[in-house]
Amino acid sequence: MTEQECITMLEATGDYRIVRRLKPVEQYCQDSGAQKHIGIYLDTETTGMNPDKDSIIEIALVPFEYDDAGNIYRVFSAYNALQDPGFPIPHHITEITHITNKMVKGQAIDWKKVTYLLKDVSIVIAHNARFDRPFVEKALSDFENLPWGCSINDINWNEEGYEGVKLEYLAYKHGFFYEGHRATIDCQAGIEILNATLPLSGETALKRLLDNAQHVEMRLWAKGAPFDKKDELKNRGYRWSSGEDGQPKAWYTHIPMDKYVDELQYLSTSIYSEKIHELPTKRIDAKLRYSKRI
Repeated sequence: MTEQECITMLEATGDYRIVRRLKPVEQYCQDSGAQKHIGIYLDTETTGMNPDKDSIIEIALVPFEYDDAGNIYRVFSAYNALQDPGFPIPHHITEITHITNKMVKGQAIDWKKVTYLLKDVSIVIAHNARFDRPFVEKALSDFENLPWGCSINDINWNEEGYEGVKLEYLAYKHGFFYEGHRATIDCQAGIEILNATLPLSGETALKRLLDNAQHVEMRLWAKGAPFDKKDELKNRGYRWSSGEDGQPKAWYTHIPMDKYVDELQYLSTSIYSEKIHELPTKRIDAKLRYSKRI
């Protein structure tokens, strides 16, 4: 009996589900003649969570071809490099990533190589871009001028019936597993998931991500809002900005551009004691979203 016959027999009982080890794919869809773009799936491993204090210890970039319909074509060779942070890697980071001080000693990322890879890129994607983008922007300004997408936040996984967003969980739900927390394999797993068809919408995960990444929104600060209205603002989805990096010290939210007047009306009637005609705002598109610059 072949391996596939065994798998088919087991799964036919309804008592088993076979999860396969991820084998990196060089091509998903055959060339259809559609206009193609280059995307890069990016992942970093770092010494901690704070880009102002911590450092990248590994980076991977995996370029791939895609079209506007969310189809993925060729997947190109990954660039992977270790980086000596100049100080000991915290023990708990080594436990998670298996990256040791000995492995990174004297190692350095070739940022000229990274610049070359970014030359014709239409979008950079990361699984939690809000984490990765500030680290790589600090290291290389080229990342500031590119559109970014996030395979956590730009796909409504919950709406599609998934109960979590961790990469390993999504991999399992899509029928494969891999040894995570190393940059290249995380990227390859991310691309595999982006290629999958979502169960309810019938779109590829990449198509949903691309559509959401194109949305333009506005960050609005409720500057000067009364202190006793903080709970109401929190319940409406506002978050607190402590005023770092020149940002207003105030509660803020993200809204679609065309909802600005409606939100001012809400704030005028429910938060402030007078009609508000204008508040601090910032336009946010894919070139700014997930950046520490906002």
